[in-house]
Amino acid sequence: MKAPENYHDFEKDISGCGVFGVISKSRECIPGDIPIRAMACMHDRGNGLGGGFAAYGIYPDLADKYCLQLLCDNQQALDKAEVIIKRFFDVYEAEPIRTRKVLTIPDPPVVWRYFVYPKELRTQSHFSGGSESDYIVGVVMNINKEVPGAFVLSSGKNMGAFKGVGYPEDIAEFYRLDEYAAYIWTGHNRFPTNTPGWWGGAHPFTILDWSIVHNGEISSYGINRRYLCTHGYECTMNTDTEVVAYLIDLLVRKHGLSRKLASSVFAPPFWEEIEKMDEPEKKLYSALRTTYASAMLNGPFAILVADSDRLWGLNDRIKLRPLVVARKNDRVFMSSEESAIRLVCPDLDEVWMPKAGEPVIVQADGC
Repeated sequence: MKAPENYHDFEKDISGCGVFGVISKSRECIPGDIPIRAMACMHDRGNGLGGGFAAYGIYPDLADKYCLQLLCDNQQALDKAEVIIKRFFDVYEAEPIRTRKVLTIPDPPVVWRYFVYPKELRTQSHFSGGSESDYIVGVVMNINKEVPGAFVLSSGKNMGAFKGVGYPEDIAEFYRLDEYAAYIWTGHNRFPTNTPGWWGGAHPFTILDWSIVHNGEISSYGINRRYLCTHGYECTMNTDTEVVAYLIDLLVRKHGLSRKLASSVFAPPFWEEIEKMDEPEKKLYSALRTTYASAMLNGPFAILVADSDRLWGLNDRIKLRPLVVARKNDRVFMSSEESAIRLVCPDLDEVWMPKAGEPVIVQADGC
């Protein structure tokens, strides 16, 4: 599944978008109607050209296997992708993703999932030379780039992404997300700005168990993409948010930066602020800005990042997009609008808005 050929031939819309996330720190399962209702509350932040969700803890019986979820234009594309999957993985289960007929989605793609583990002979593969995670990333990039009409929705363990063209409540109905329960959920309502709406270009964007939803516009997409290419990442979705998912994987997983330091790469202090810091801090943030200049995110953004253990929210460094955080007992909510949070949890213990460039990182128990 590839971006439309007339990629630049569309009428630009003014940015809207809505994001929502919730995590249970005790890993208690949260029913799917919570993120669905929250996103429906922000219906007017989108225009029906993209919606999606990511959910963690949804495949507990196969939690030790990677789950490759695919979107394909047709059965032929799926068959070609399956050849690659079976070449590089042992397949434990393969099945269609459960869906419903939805009037607003008249011609849906083929959606399928494979529970897999890398073949023991993977060291002989041209994707070898790194870790098991690098191997997974290599296969995913290969499918997305080389198989016309096929796209990997998600590739993590015990998690999945569900997205497409439609309002979030339509996408949730299509994928039957009311039947799922997860300890972390994220949701997105898209209002495309610089790219046309299409199934692969909806949010979340994922790699391994990373998923990201984004409100805003990454104007540094070009330089971010070129930087990622030098590190072996293939950007095939032709949309700005894709680069953020891969930058997170590069900085946190491969380079070992903490999420707090990675946040300072994406939304760094201004140079005049760095000059006023004490010498150790000044040296650290100067090094980050110099080393990772091509990974800095320009433009307005509010992003939510999830993995198997954490929910992480971040604004741009002058807070051009809204982000609200709230807490009730062991659950933490993040959203574009407080109204969406209060709809699903009226009696909150605490509500606040993070400062510009200040990350909010919530960790589940047992990490």
